Amino acid sequence: MADSPRARKLADAIQQIVATMLDTKIKDPRLGFVTVTDVRVTGDLQHATVFYTVLGDEDERVSSAAALASAKGLIRSEVGRRTGVRLTPTLEFVPDALPETAAHLEDALRRAAADDAALAARRAGAAYAGEADPYRRSAEPDAESAADPAGAANSSGSDEDDDHPQH
Repeated sequence: MADSPRARKLADAIQQIVATMLDTKIKDPRLGFVTVTDVRVTGDLQHATVFYTVLGDEDERVSSAAALASAKGLIRSEVGRRTGVRLTPTLEFVPDALPETAAHLEDALRRAAADDAALAARRAGAAYAGEADPYRRSAEPDAESAADPAGAANSSGSDEDDDHPQH
């Protein structure tokens, strides 16, 4: 189902507000380098899911998640004040799986490129199992077709003319 224009507009506003809040107003030392990647708002505008990534290792991701959970109320208050909607949507912070997915895809592409290179190396020294052109015709004509020019014209491979004489 496509997002309604109003929900998409609210999601864009929430993304801007949350990113600004994380950059300027939230001073939690546990908060690492957080990037808000996407916000999705339900059709009834009651719930917003904020997707984020954290630059760093697993410890920084866990501490940033805890910092976002503790700052959720302050961020929601600011979202309500700056958007002007009647009911401020609840916020849910979800770590975005985009970096892990991208790393997995890059690894798969790297393996595929290595497999292609190995196949090309094996193919370089390969030869055909039989002759290069198994349907090759000999260069000299058959002795029968040279002696009987009418037979050569009739050697199309069909035996219909031999069984039924023409009148």
